[in-house]
Amino acid sequence: MKPRLYMIIPCYNEEKVLPITSEMFLEELNLLIAKDKISENSRILFVNDGSKDKTWDLIKELSEKDEHFIGICQSRNRGHQNAVLAGMMEAKDVADITISIDCDGQDDIAAMEAMVDRYHEGCEIVYGVRSNRDTDTFFKRFTAQTFYKLLNKLGGEIVYNHADYRLVSARVLKEFANFKEVNLFLRGMIPLVGFKSTSVYYERHERIAGESHYPLSKMLALAFDGITSLSVKPIRLIAGFGLGVSALSFIGIIWAVVATILGRTVAGWSSTVCIVCFMGGIQLICLGVLGEYIGKIYMEVKARPRYIISERTWEKDEKAEKKKCSK
Repeated sequence: MKPRLYMIIPCYNEEKVLPITSEMFLEELNLLIAKDKISENSRILFVNDGSKDKTWDLIKELSEKDEHFIGICQSRNRGHQNAVLAGMMEAKDVADITISIDCDGQDDIAAMEAMVDRYHEGCEIVYGVRSNRDTDTFFKRFTAQTFYKLLNKLGGEIVYNHADYRLVSARVLKEFANFKEVNLFLRGMIPLVGFKSTSVYYERHERIAGESHYPLSKMLALAFDGITSLSVKPIRLIAGFGLGVSALSFIGIIWAVVATILGRTVAGWSSTVCIVCFMGGIQLICLGVLGEYIGKIYMEVKARPRYIISERTWEKDEKAEKKKCSK
């Protein structure tokens, strides 16, 4: 039996790029159907993440134009990770496999065929991994690679150079639905589910149109979320550093007492200020890291919904069908 595929495509203010990439997604879907690798009932699911432009109107137009296009609209902007989650949870009961991919056309759409092939070979998760970062600036390449290495050293199980381009089976999604975190970092959470997995390598292209929605500030926030969501080692490092500073302070106290007894004490304003500033800075950094973890606990305890769907493209058809039946 051929698997039913749902492409999960988060969209935020993509009115410039959507008319271009939607045709590319449809072409790839039809190609996989023609090769008998997926079911004809496969769909392209756009997730409108509270866009302020005409993105949702375009999605509705596409759904009327071709039955393979469907869409859901979030009640407000919740961020990329929540949009991907909303699409996966919407598809988990109707699809056999899902492939999440960004709308901007940077990820190689043709890699989907290799992902589906790996699924047919028995893999439940297939990660799309960048083969190189030649299109990135030196700064972005350096910071991204440093982040992946740092997070792995801190205990986070993430695939190197993998973002959110991946195939996930319905079996994995149903288990993943039991993960109730409000603070989402999908590329680190999916590996925690387990099951057989592999990687497909591809080259990433320049954005086809529009502007990137991930400036440096958002990338840094995502990186910090990833570290604090997957690892408690920063807290342990703080504890270890505190012990080290305490040991040095104890030695300093002994030295001060001995110097006083020997009568060699000299008033030193500069040394005092340096020590106070150093210790004050360290304490503020440590409090900031602890505060980040406490803030995450606060959000998790509230258990607010991670996404709210305000509209679905197929609901209009269902309402029309109900009216016909009532007549």
